[in-house]
Amino acid sequence: MSQAEPRVLLDGLAIVECPRWHHGRLWFCHWGMEEIIAVDLDGNAEVMAPGLPGLGWGISWLRDGRLLIAGEPELRRQEPDGSIVTHADLSALSTTSWSEILVDGRGNVYVNSINFDFLGGGGEPTQGLIALVTPDGEVRQVAGDLHFPNGMVVTPDNRTLIISESFAAQLTAFDIEPDGSLTNRRVWARDVGPDGICLDADGAIWTSGAVMGDTVVRVREGREVLDEIPIDLDCFATMLGGPDRRSLFLCMAKWLGPDKIDEAVEQRTGQVRVVDAPAPGVGWP
Repeated sequence: MSQAEPRVLLDGLAIVECPRWHHGRLWFCHWGMEEIIAVDLDGNAEVMAPGLPGLGWGISWLRDGRLLIAGEPELRRQEPDGSIVTHADLSALSTTSWSEILVDGRGNVYVNSINFDFLGGGGEPTQGLIALVTPDGEVRQVAGDLHFPNGMVVTPDNRTLIISESFAAQLTAFDIEPDGSLTNRRVWARDVGPDGICLDADGAIWTSGAVMGDTVVRVREGREVLDEIPIDLDCFATMLGGPDRRSLFLCMAKWLGPDKIDEAVEQRTGQVRVVDAPAPGVGWP
């Protein structure tokens, strides 16, 4: 079934990614502009912190509220006084940068890397990985051989992690062990166009449906499509937020390819759109 047409909450942006509902506002990474922005449901936006250069970086929060910024070999943390410090050194696990990040309900930090030079056209795109940073600071790889790992979610019981494999056109699930390790890898849904994703109380995931057409889709495990929203721009990520987590946010822009990043940023086609969702968001992020 189709949903109502989303309304534009914010436009004139570059590339919008890694949306997170936090403290009553939608926070997101403004790729190409080196900003972290927060916007409320009335469209009032504010730059909250400096971001990183280029594309492929993300944000999350520790359980104590400190901001984490992934994108460099070192995972960064913003202290209460605004200073940026190193939270964990990930350089031994990947030769390239890190991107998507989430913190689960136990304080475990999961961060992934495509582990090849996507923008420069170098490397083999079948070696992405997920790293774990535990609350006591231990760093280790917990999954590998991922085909362009992208958005991640963790279920409310902290027992399952689902990740987008963009180049495999599928969502992949893992069991989360008590020590944070990932086991029992399996396909959660095939033939989608997954990028940034979010999970709702019905156990369904909102993701881009590029493989199925120009839509954002709500799918259950096994690829049953419950809802779809036609779109006219590329959807980079979805997020459920709002006071009751029933507002579905779509981060959108026109994607011109990895060799035209500057042009895509200059065109400022980026938008945040919002629409009511049939079920509230759950889990993490």
